[in-house]
Formats: sequence, C-alpha cells, structure tokens
Amino acid sequence: MSETLRVAIVGCGGIANGKHMPSLAKLKQVEMVAFCDIEVEKAEKAAAQYGTAEARVYEDYKELLEDASIDVVHVLTPNSSHAEISIAALEADKHVMCEKPMAKTSEEARQMVEAAKRTGKKLTIGYNNRFRPDSLHLHKLAQRGDLGEVYFAKAHAIRRRAVPTWGVFLDEEKQGGGPLIDIGTHALDLTLWLMDNYKPKAVMGSTYHKLGQKKDAANAFGPWDPEKFKVEDSAFGFITMENGATIVLESSWALNTLEVDEAKVSLSGTEAGADMKDGLRINGEEFGKLYTQKVDLGAGGVAFYDGNAESDADLEARLWIESILNDTEPLVKPEQAFVVTQILEAIYESAKTGKAVYLDKVFA
Repeated sequence: MSETLRVAIVGCGGIANGKHMPSLAKLKQVEMVAFCDIEVEKAEKAAAQYGTAEARVYEDYKELLEDASIDVVHVLTPNSSHAEISIAALEADKHVMCEKPMAKTSEEARQMVEAAKRTGKKLTIGYNNRFRPDSLHLHKLAQRGDLGEVYFAKAHAIRRRAVPTWGVFLDEEKQGGGPLIDIGTHALDLTLWLMDNYKPKAVMGSTYHKLGQKKDAANAFGPWDPEKFKVEDSAFGFITMENGATIVLESSWALNTLEVDEAKVSLSGTEAGADMKDGLRINGEEFGKLYTQKVDLGAGGVAFYDGNAESDADLEARLWIESILNDTEPLVKPEQAFVVTQILEAIYESAKTGKAVYLDKVFA
C-alpha cells in the first residue's frame, strides 16, 4: 500500500466538519479525494475546503465505492445507515471508520464485525473520548493493576439542558434513540474499555420522555419542538457482568439536576477508585489513611506522542491512519463497539418490557 492513503468522506454534515475532516487535513499521509452527501451542496463545500484538486463529489455512496483507488471510507451519516454503508465499503475493499454509535441494532453491528472479518479490512468506530489524556492515563493505571479488580462503575452522560435541535437527533427512526444512543454510548464505551470487561450478563433499563413535552423550554441550543421530539430525554441502565461486576449508566439531554457530567467514568476497585468528576482523581487507602490524589495531566504531553499535545480528535485520526499504514489493530476494535451497541439495545428493550434482558456472548 502507498504511504499516502486516499480517503473518502460519506456524510458531510456536522461531525464531518467539526471533527473528522479538520483532523484528517493535518495528516501528511492522507488525501481526501471523494465526498458524498445526499445534500450534494454539502459535499461540494467539503470538497472545496478539504479535497485535493481532482476530488470528486457524489450524491450516491454506491457510485463512490466503485472507485478502486479509494483506500479508506469515513462513514459519518445518521445512525440508521451506518451498517449499510460500512458493510458496502468493506466489501468494496475499503477500510472503514464509522462514527459512533456503531449501529442502531446489535444485529446490524454483528453484521459489520463479520463483514470486517470476512473481507480482512480494518473497521473502527469513532469513540474519540478514549483518546483524551485523562482516559489514556487512567487506562494505563487500570491495566497495570493499580485499581485492583474493578467491580463497580458509573458511566456518566448527563446534560441539564442541552438537547440537539438540528439534523436528525430527535428522529427515532434515523437515530434509534436519544441521549442514550447519542452520548450514553460514549460513557459506556469508556467504562467497558477502562474495566477491560466486555462480558455483560443482564441489563435493566428505564427511559423517560418527560421534559421533551415542554414548550419554549430553556435549552443550550434553542427551544425544541415537542412535536418533533420523538426520542427519550433521559435513560438509565443497570448492567451486571458475567464476573459479577456492576455498571450504572446514566444519560440525559434534559434533566432537572446539577450533577452534570458527560463522557465521564467513576470506577471502584479492590485496591483503589478513580473518577473524572474534577479532573482525574484517584482515591484509596494507604498506611491506614484514606487519600485522594488529583493527577496532573499537564506535564509530559499526550500518550503516544512526542511533541506538542494533540486533541483527542487529532490523536484518534492519526492513530487510525497509522494502524492502516502499519497493519496494526485500531485502538477501538469493532468487537468492543458491538458490545456497547448490544447493551444500549438491551436498555431500550428492558425499558419497553419492564423486564431484565439477558445477553448472549456473540464474539469471544
């Protein structure tokens, strides 16, 4: 493979412009050569700003995939089309970065993993919060055993009033849900990764649509239309793992609370605990005394990098591209992202039925 990767962008909306294209543009090993969006003017604008001189614009992703010179496809569309486009791209001999969540359903996510295995192409999911300095540092501590056995965790994704009112966020058909699948997915991914535990056993869940019915509500992104607010405004899950560990997942776009945390994790282990509530804090007991240590993440730069600090999005993009060039595993493995989707789906199912959902292990 060439030392320069030819990348295509499918979906040229907010996440493409806010995260993927700016980060890819900083990499010398990348050329963005194709742009696709059902609103073709968005693709044209992206091509003009980020594309090579000969970059092509498409309205139909299937036409884009016919270009054999494309090495990598970033799938940045609404959740309902993640699986369809990702599988088609893998089968067209492209490596795929798909934005989170992996898919609307665990069955779609399973098919994505199997497509990657079948084609031998790399597949990763855009869980960029793993690449934050606090996440990387805590992961190293946990892997070294500093926390001991982590048997209780909380995955925090709580907004007081920050309902996204643009795009298709409020459309259940296109998104598959509200804050649980949008921001709860980040917190859950971080939690499972830090615990290194991908073996869920049973899930109980509750979802609420209480505040989304209010008119002219205070909101960081402007008032929402209650008639269009088709998803939950908050959701909560209680997850038990095969080894007996417990995870509590909390997510909301609108909730009457002052305990606001997003993409944060609290861990409790046999040797120590950790949380991201006020920076990265480690708590434990030493010489008969309790201690709380706040980690200084300002010194020493960012993991994996010598030089100036990178943003989590920039680091995510660089390590993804390097995994292709060096033929190594991406940091976010598709089998891990599948378990996240499996648990999210179970929370929604439990909320509807009022019963616990028991999960089968699909991938070893």
